[in-house]
Amino acid sequence: MDQTETDEAQTGAPGVEASLTRHGGLTYLEIPAIEPARSAAFYETVFGWEAERRDTDDYRFRDATGHLIGRWVAGLQINVDPGFLPYMYVDRIDVAIDRAIAAGGEVVRPTYAEGELWVATVRDPA
Repeated sequence: MDQTETDEAQTGAPGVEASLTRHGGLTYLEIPAIEPARSAAFYETVFGWEAERRDTDDYRFRDATGHLIGRWVAGLQINVDPGFLPYMYVDRIDVAIDRAIAAGGEVVRPTYAEGELWVATVRDPA
């Protein structure tokens, strides 16, 4: 059985990877970016995402878990005051913030406790 047949057997969806077919799971994002290449480099450095350049400004990604894919899109409205705010889990928030700053990111809200977790908000450079 090849990968496509395995995926279909597990999900019933032809050509869809099993890691992406989790009922109710977030599997795809389009992230607004002024400079997709710069955003791709930032997410690779800070979160360990795999970025792939398909064309001049067409950068796709797969997160470190393999459960989320998507792309950075130039030309989408970028809001200074966000509505939807995704948060990524990291092993050591202090190290992740240092990586984000070194990669050109900006700390929007410094580290704070939220229940048992430490949280911070960081904006990517592009």
